Order: sequence, then structure tokens, then C-alpha cells
Amino acid sequence: MTEQTPEPFEAVGEDWQTALAVVAHPDDLEYGAAAAVARWTAQGKRVVYAMVTSGEAGIDSMDPELCGPLREAEQIASAAVVGVDTVEFLRHPDGVLEYSLPLRRDIARLVRRHRPDVVITTNYRETYGGVFPNQADHIAAGRATLDAARDAGNRWVFRELLAEGLEPWDGVQMVLAAGSPDGRHAVDTTETFALGVASLKEHRAYLAGLGDHAMADPEEFLESFARMTGSRLGVRYASGFEVISLRPPV
Repeated sequence: MTEQTPEPFEAVGEDWQTALAVVAHPDDLEYGAAAAVARWTAQGKRVVYAMVTSGEAGIDSMDPELCGPLREAEQIASAAVVGVDTVEFLRHPDGVLEYSLPLRRDIARLVRRHRPDVVITTNYRETYGGVFPNQADHIAAGRATLDAARDAGNRWVFRELLAEGLEPWDGVQMVLAAGSPDGRHAVDTTETFALGVASLKEHRAYLAGLGDHAMADPEEFLESFARMTGSRLGVRYASGFEVISLRPPV
């Protein structure tokens, strides 16, 4: 039996100007999506980062009280490499994140405040490709981000945001979930792949804490996925995304 050739990817639409990226941990965006962010900021688009947690439970050898501030600093430096100058931290507890109304409200607040055209998150599915199980925080943060992108446009959901002076925002065109096994789209990152690698390398303490894990070698790890994704887009390197449209078909 011959192996079936994977279907080609479609290019992610780029007819937009502002994006809000919401993920569970510092470093989540750097494992693939950051190179796409570098492409977009080079085009003049504005991208804002928001971390739901500070990643304080991410380094086994470091007390969370010390780890959280360090990982926040590494994320700010990492974001700057790809042209992002605003990074916010919601400081929900790392490792025990739950999908909840308070989490949806906090993300809806960000959406109303920043009023993006596009919302970016990471894989919120149960697995990566039906084989490797996804991490619980990723699932909770990604699912809450998808729902909050819609909540932000409903005046009567989270009414307390109105009292804060935050009017509804229903301008989100789509949610992009990086690394999703249901992804059918990709972004050409051939010209910005090196910036994506440099961005991940800013997470020095986290990478050192991984020891000899495969993910601890930024360039090799990222290149294997970027090259595979790029082959399906017809380019050298690419970042893959699941595109969830929030606009009805016309």
C-alpha cells in the first residue's frame, strides 16, 4: 500500500492590520507561530501578546515564585525579536488552568480593549495529530480564547465589562490556532524563520530546564516542522494554522 500524499495547505489570508495572540504560557507562541508573527509585523501589522499564565510551573528546578518573573522577562525579550512591543500577563495559575467563565471574561476584556481584526492562539484540540496528547493548559486557554473572541462582541455577555468602559467588539474576522491537527492553512515564513528561532532562544532558562529533551534544540526542532509545513504550501518554511472564521459566508 502506498502512502497518501498530504493535501496542500492554503495560504492564511493577510487582509488585516491588528492581531491579539492569547496563549497559556511563555514560549507557546515561539514553537512555530512566532516566525509568522515576524512576517506580519514586518508588513506593518500590529500584534499584541497575552499570556494567560506566567509559566511559573515550567521549570522543575526553580521555585515558582522565582520562575514566574523570570519567564515573564524572557517572554518580553522574545516578543521584541519578532516586532511585538506589548506583552500582557493575566497571571492565572500555571499547570492547573481551567476553562471557566472568569477566564473567558478576562480574555474578552483583552479583545474589547485591543480591538483586533484577528485573534491568534495555539492548538486547543485534545491531541497533536491524533497521537500525542495536548497539554491541559493549552486546551483550556485555546478553547476559552475562541469563545471569548465571540463573547467580546455580545453586549449582554460579561456586562461588567461595560461598567469598565469597554464597549463590545465584534470585529474579529478569524481565530488562528497554531499547531492544530485540524490545520488546513499556513503562512510562508521562509524569510522570517531565523527570527522565529531567535525568538525561541530568548527563553534561555526554560530551554536549559528541558535538559536533553528534543525541544531544547530550537533550530533543529523548529526546522523539522517548518520544512514539513512549507512543503505543503510550496515554500521552504511555513507555520501551520487552523483557521476558524467568525464571519458568516457571503
